[in-house]
Amino acid sequence: MSIVADAPVHGGPGIPQTRRLVTELSGPRSRALLDRKAAAVSAGVGHTVPVAVTAAGGGVILDADGNSLIDLGSGIAVTTLGNSHPAVVEAVQAQAARFTHTCFMVSPYESYVAVAESLNRLTPGDHAKKSALFNSGAEAVENAVKIARKHTGRSAVVAFDHAYHGRTNLTMALTAKSMPYKSGFGPFAPDIYRVSGSYPFRDGLTGAQAAAQAITTMEKQIGADNLAAVLIEPIQGEGGFIVPADGFLPLVADWCRDHGVVFIADEVQSGFARTGAMFACDLLGVVPDLVTTAKGIAGGMPLAAVTGRADIMDASHTGGLGGTYGGNPLACAAALAALDAYEHDDLLERARHLGDLLQTRLRDLQAHDPRLGDVRGAGAMVAAEFVDPATGDPDPALTSAVAKACVAAGVVVLTCGTYGNVIRFLPPLSIPDDLLHEGLDVLADALSRH
Repeated sequence: MSIVADAPVHGGPGIPQTRRLVTELSGPRSRALLDRKAAAVSAGVGHTVPVAVTAAGGGVILDADGNSLIDLGSGIAVTTLGNSHPAVVEAVQAQAARFTHTCFMVSPYESYVAVAESLNRLTPGDHAKKSALFNSGAEAVENAVKIARKHTGRSAVVAFDHAYHGRTNLTMALTAKSMPYKSGFGPFAPDIYRVSGSYPFRDGLTGAQAAAQAITTMEKQIGADNLAAVLIEPIQGEGGFIVPADGFLPLVADWCRDHGVVFIADEVQSGFARTGAMFACDLLGVVPDLVTTAKGIAGGMPLAAVTGRADIMDASHTGGLGGTYGGNPLACAAALAALDAYEHDDLLERARHLGDLLQTRLRDLQAHDPRLGDVRGAGAMVAAEFVDPATGDPDPALTSAVAKACVAAGVVVLTCGTYGNVIRFLPPLSIPDDLLHEGLDVLADALSRH
């Protein structure tokens, strides 16, 4: 018999929006599932929160033992709309009743084309664009690099310090952090180069200074004539929600355009209203040649895309792009519902409001606790970086202790950062204000006790 036989099974926004702990975490039913996980699932697949989820919606996650946790992670920026958004559920159910798969490369269907049309319209820039759909952010990044190489006839690719682009072989090469993403998994794809980006809290450089440093490295150590693409997250995600200094991205993008280098913006985590704009590039004043998207695109269904300048996107020979499941009809139906909500449900304003609330509360904590070295972000993509106040050095031990205390008290938070000293806040835009305040109260209490 299932361990969740008597647990809630209906998700969505109708779930009571309250934090409620009836057992310790993990409770007995969650422990039973985690025992099964240990026996059946590869040890390489970890987990952050020791619960067996049975339902989620609004700003909460329910587990098999009847606990209700505040969700400040959104499945790593995926359920931006909120779990089981009604329009997404309805769209998926209707599509599942019609057909679940044909493979777009075999028998095309309208929803794939409609998603591409929406992405072409919504992504930054008013130039002619085309799109191709895939399954994951890493797959989108891989294909963006393929397209750039085909378009330019060059092979070298630049990624930046603190970058995260995925877990496949090429995207591991593009990712900066060794543990847990790269250690022991090499050798990695060749002709990948890493340069310093902009990290205002730690490098103290203006955007112009940081851009000049990056450009000099690219010119002297790689050579523009060898470079196919420069790939960057406009706001770096796993690296610590690093917001570059003003002007950094436009200057790098201008250099790329002057030298025929494809400028790729990885908006997998920052895209689709998360930052209070449809895309982080919109906030930072840059129009990329190609943009990769995933995570929030389809309300929790697996979908990703590369969108960009039509002449670049058309560089590939027919059949060079694709994949069996890329643009699956269920995911496309979900994406169309999600994109409609992002455009018409005032979610950009909602993200800005939540961001103001987060930054106000966190800056108040910072004013009273020097261990909170930096508060940064945009919209509902906010980070707190923890340091040793005497030296400014990263404090991953404090960060881990605070995050674990929050989870134990029923608040899901995620850590990140090259040094493991950042807590990131990615609440679903459906979270009630009072629930977000309560989650931050729990964080404040955890910080006061460590």
